[in-house]
Amino acid sequence: MQTLEEKLGYRFHNIALLENALTHSSYANEHRALGIDNNERLEFLGDSVLGMVVADYLFRNFPDLPEGDLTRLRAALVCEGNLYVVASKLDLGSYLKLGKGEELGGGRNRPSILADAVESVLAAVYLDGGISCARRLIQHFILDHIDRVHEVSKDNKTALQEIVQRKSGQVLTYELVDEQGPNHAKVFRMEVQLNGKGIGIGEGHSKKEAEQAAAAAAIQALQKK
Repeated sequence: MQTLEEKLGYRFHNIALLENALTHSSYANEHRALGIDNNERLEFLGDSVLGMVVADYLFRNFPDLPEGDLTRLRAALVCEGNLYVVASKLDLGSYLKLGKGEELGGGRNRPSILADAVESVLAAVYLDGGISCARRLIQHFILDHIDRVHEVSKDNKTALQEIVQRKSGQVLTYELVDEQGPNHAKVFRMEVQLNGKGIGIGEGHSKKEAEQAAAAAAIQALQKK
């Protein structure tokens, strides 16, 4: 644990929080008699802490970006793929507590497990040292690399199309579900549907902007599965 603390640049007052953050549900289930907690609650909290810090940073540092672009960029920064990059830098998989089945199934290298673990660790730091400590980690491991992420996040419709086309016969459509406000300040709400089923909703001051926001929401939802 000390090695991981050094990589994080943070020393825990309560090391049990970090241990909890690295405990996958498969391990907790196999050791149920010991009453071991898994990291799912920490993951839930970490997702919110990460989202808030990233949104605050984007709002303050990109004053000219419209809401749709801010939504796209935030989604790219907090998505599974980007968190997997962070986990790889930390070699987080080496520290995870996994059940035997998950271990044999390659869980230490599974992007979804590693991305969730990043969120859990962020929550553990937040609970142990407060928002300023969590913010420092997010700045160092995520926000300091925003230029790279920004470049690949500009067109979420294309990115979503590429994701769903990994399987044949997939059809994406965008439907206008609502529009509000006066003509000079309308807000459109679009839903992106995969094979007729809604997978993401987004808003914007134009239909195109709302479609991009919906695609960003869909990408984030698909990557959590």
